[in-house]
Amino acid sequence: MVSVLKDVAPGLARVLLIMSRGHPSTAGYRRQLAEDAPLLGVVPSTIEVGTTAELEREITTFAREPGGGLLLPADQFHIQHRDFILALATRHRLPANYAYRSVTAGGLMSYGLDFTALYGAAASYVDRILRGEKPADLPVQAPTRYELVINLKTAKALGLTVPPSLLARADEVIE
Repeated sequence: MVSVLKDVAPGLARVLLIMSRGHPSTAGYRRQLAEDAPLLGVVPSTIEVGTTAELEREITTFAREPGGGLLLPADQFHIQHRDFILALATRHRLPANYAYRSVTAGGLMSYGLDFTALYGAAASYVDRILRGEKPADLPVQAPTRYELVINLKTAKALGLTVPPSLLARADEVIE
C-alpha cells in the first residue's frame, strides 16, 4: 500500500497506518509497513483508535508536519467512519490509500481486495454446499485479485500528478 501511495505522492516522507484498537491484523500490517517504508525513504507510524475523537486528534497532530500520508487497510472502523476519515484527509490535505473503494466518495486511491470477486467465490461455495458437498472438503482459497482505483479529481485537489505508469496499472480511474 505504501509503495503505491509513494508513486502518487513522491514527496511522501511520513506515513501513518490507522487501525482500530485491538484489530487482529494490526501486528501484520505494522510489520509489513516497517519492512517496506525504509526502502521507500518513508518514516512509518501506526496508531490504534477506538473513537472518532481519537482519530481526529491523531490525524490533526500528524498533519502538523509536512510530507505525510495515510494508510487505511481493511478494517471495519474505516467502513463505519468512511465519510469522517475522508473529511479529515481532505481538511489536512493528506494523500491517503484506502483498502476499500472510498475513492468513489472523494478519496485519493484505493488498493485492496476485489470484493465483487470474493462475493462471487463465496456464492460458488454456497452453491456447492447446497448441492451436497461437505464444507470440510472444500479447499481454503486466498484472494488472488486486487484492484487499484484512482480519483484524479482528488489528486488534482491535492496538487498531485498521477504518473502515467500508475494510471496504466489502475483498474479504474475516476475523473
